[in-house]
Amino acid sequence: MRIGNRLAGVDLSQSLDKETYAQQLKRYQVAIQLLAYRAYETKRPAILVYEGWDAAGKGGNIKRVTEKLDPRGYTVHPIAAPRGEDAARHYLWRFWQRLPEAGHLAVFDRSWYGRVLVERVEGFCSEADWRRAYGEINDFERQLVDFGALVFKFWIHISSEEQLTRFRLREQDAFKRWKLTDEDWRNREKWDQYAEAVEDMLHLTDTDCAPWDVVPGNDKRFARILTLKILVRRLSAELDYDPFAELD
Repeated sequence: MRIGNRLAGVDLSQSLDKETYAQQLKRYQVAIQLLAYRAYETKRPAILVYEGWDAAGKGGNIKRVTEKLDPRGYTVHPIAAPRGEDAARHYLWRFWQRLPEAGHLAVFDRSWYGRVLVERVEGFCSEADWRRAYGEINDFERQLVDFGALVFKFWIHISSEEQLTRFRLREQDAFKRWKLTDEDWRNREKWDQYAEAVEDMLHLTDTDCAPWDVVPGNDKRFARILTLKILVRRLSAELDYDPFAELD
C-alpha cells in the first residue's frame, strides 16, 4: 500500500554555508545543553528516534546533537537485527529495556520502526505482523508520552542520486569503506519498495503526541542545524524554558 506522498514535497536543495553552520552549531548546541539540564531538573525523560536512508547522515547528526551534553545523561542505542533473547520476544520488548530513566535522554539510531520498514520490505515478518505494528507503535508511543516522556522522531531524507554519490565516496575512502556493505547495495536496489514503506510509516504513525519531522539531508550541515532547531523549539515549549534568555 502507498497512502502518502510526503517525501515528494521535501526540498532537498536547501543548504548552509560553512560559516553560518559553525555559528549556528555552537549556539544551538549550548541551547540543547541547557535544555538537557532543565529536563534533568524536572525529571522528564527524552527519546530521540532517528530513521533514514542508508548514508543519510544519521550518525553525524546524532553526534552534533549529543557532543556537548553531559555523557552521564544520555545513551545512544545503535539498533541492528535482534539477536538472542531479543529475537525470541515481542519486537518492542528490547526497546522497553532501553528506555531512559527520568531526566535522561535515549537516542535510537534506528528503532522499533524497523518492523514496518526493513522487516516489511525484506519479508522478515508476515504482512499481518507489519500491518498490525502501526497501531502497536502508536499505542507504545502514547504510553511513553502519557508517562511524561518527550518523544522526537526524525526521518533524514536524501535523494537516490545523493545516496549513490555517498556510496561511491565511501568505496574510495579507506577510513570509511567499512561503512559500506553488500546489504547497503541490496537495499538500494529496493529503493521504491522502501519509499512506499516510508510513506506508509509517516502517514500512519505521525500522531499529535509523537509527530514525525522529515529533515532534508542532501546537505549534511543543513540537516544537522535543522534538527537542532526543531529540538530546541519543541523542548523549550515542553519544558517552559527559553535557553536563549540566558545566552542573549
